Amino acid sequence: MSLLSGDPLTQLAFSVYENKGVYALLVGSGLSRAADIPTGWEITLDLVRRVAAAQGVEDQDDWQAWYQETTDKDPSYSELVGELGLSRDERRSILHSYIEPDDDDREEGRKLPTRAHHAIARLVREGYIRVIITTNFDRLLENALREQGIEPTVVASVDALQGAEPLTHTSCYLFKLHGDYKDARILNTDEELTAYPPEYDGLLDRIIDEHGLVVCGWSGEWDHALRASILRAPARRYPLFWATRGGRLGDGAQEIADHRDARIIPIDDADRFFTGLEQRVETLARTHRQNPVSVDLLVNAAKRYLAKPEQRIQLDELFTTETRNLIEKIEAAGLAPQGQFSADEFQRRIALYESFAEPLARMAGVLGRWGDGSEFSLIGDVIKGLCAHADREGAGLKVWLVIRTYPAVLAMTGYGLGLVRAGRWRELHRLFSLPVNKRHDPETKRAVQRLFLWAWEGGNNDYWKQLEGLDDRKTALSDHLCDLFAAWSKSFVGVLPDFERLYESWEILGSLTHLECAEKDELDAALAEEPRNGWIWCPVGRSGWHHDMRQQILEDFLNDATKREILEAGFAKGDEEFLQKAVENYRRLASRMEF
Repeated sequence: MSLLSGDPLTQLAFSVYENKGVYALLVGSGLSRAADIPTGWEITLDLVRRVAAAQGVEDQDDWQAWYQETTDKDPSYSELVGELGLSRDERRSILHSYIEPDDDDREEGRKLPTRAHHAIARLVREGYIRVIITTNFDRLLENALREQGIEPTVVASVDALQGAEPLTHTSCYLFKLHGDYKDARILNTDEELTAYPPEYDGLLDRIIDEHGLVVCGWSGEWDHALRASILRAPARRYPLFWATRGGRLGDGAQEIADHRDARIIPIDDADRFFTGLEQRVETLARTHRQNPVSVDLLVNAAKRYLAKPEQRIQLDELFTTETRNLIEKIEAAGLAPQGQFSADEFQRRIALYESFAEPLARMAGVLGRWGDGSEFSLIGDVIKGLCAHADREGAGLKVWLVIRTYPAVLAMTGYGLGLVRAGRWRELHRLFSLPVNKRHDPETKRAVQRLFLWAWEGGNNDYWKQLEGLDDRKTALSDHLCDLFAAWSKSFVGVLPDFERLYESWEILGSLTHLECAEKDELDAALAEEPRNGWIWCPVGRSGWHHDMRQQILEDFLNDATKREILEAGFAKGDEEFLQKAVENYRRLASRMEF
């Protein structure tokens, strides 16, 4: 199942974010309902009430039912204004009273732009939306846009269309199909809505052909000419998203949705829909988060190439290309090591690194889970290449310099978790032991010394406590990586009852590998001291305080079968006695974290 299954709003947000200016809005009276501007149907029923009251009819609980009983038909705005013999100017005056706020309305916040109008205006300001089609007569959108400093090109008549700035040259094109309530040429009878002027049809055809559509607040039932425009559109270059209360459409709207293969978005109201859309798009812009669909395609490509030995060249090219893409995104994202430190800036940079590295880290997990060993040099080159790129910058604020290797940490962790899931202990030990050089450091050190937990220069707990919700954590980096890969690893871990156990197994084996830097006699000397102080330092993650899980994992590693496998893989230098001492050293260190 796709990550976006069941979340069409986020899918729409990705589409809007990745295709700036491509989507046009089609909004109807439902958009302005929260502003206490009535819908066309509500205006119709109120006209029924007013006409009946003038005839001396008592107030009714259900004016629609009363009208049906009296006339044997449903109320129709067109028929009502026709029976009243109202001219266009008189119809405009009627609408004015429903739309224009008086002093009481302004004081109560009625008939003013809603949260939906303001959210749309901000999306326009940022360039995500450029074209808006509306059937509304009111000016709430114009007012919201002007509050954001945007002067829209408003087309509310054929005359305005002929003198308007070209569609491609405007930052916001507002097409008011049915006119403006201050203009006597409004269209709101059945006859007027059956066919538009040819100039309108031509513009609609162009907009619908060249843009995706986001529909909200429009029933799709009564505007026959607009329905016809959508149904006759020859191309479907971009999808149509239809936001509707409860995800339900009427028969007329459903016909359009079926014809255009529309993606239905169930909503509570327009305010929540547009504010939710804006928030998601803003989050994507802030984090540069990649579309999960695109990431899934890369992960699936890695699986496909890995499954066939004859496609190893394509596999190598896939990783090479994605590594280059990652580096290019980092270079373009404004992540220079200069600048002041702040929690917000740290959070921003980490979010960007994670967004850029997610495809590569998840692809690395695929190699770890299903590889056969021949892929090791490929992932090793990726990790070394990312470290080498990070090492190019030598001047700047220390924290910004040291977290430049975070993408390498993520790639290593993804591959390592895949190896643990597959029980590929030999490759796991090779990964921890991968030699990684650093500029201005003549000593070649292993990956477990360069990129693992606190041994990594960027693993300072004070840094990672800046992330939201981690301010009181003893193992902030470890906890964050566990949460992050719990989400990322689903594509290569599969069905697993307890991801924490898998993750902490990875960390414990990393801690034990780090202790291989010591000699056996050094361990003996340390362990001869009082337990509270008798130990050799190694990085310890969340398993340090997670006592019960730690005990279960260590028991598994020390049973005869698994112990033999990890020793044969190279852990503890292949020495059972060294392993016992390393485990005891690890336990002593971990026990200090329980207090």
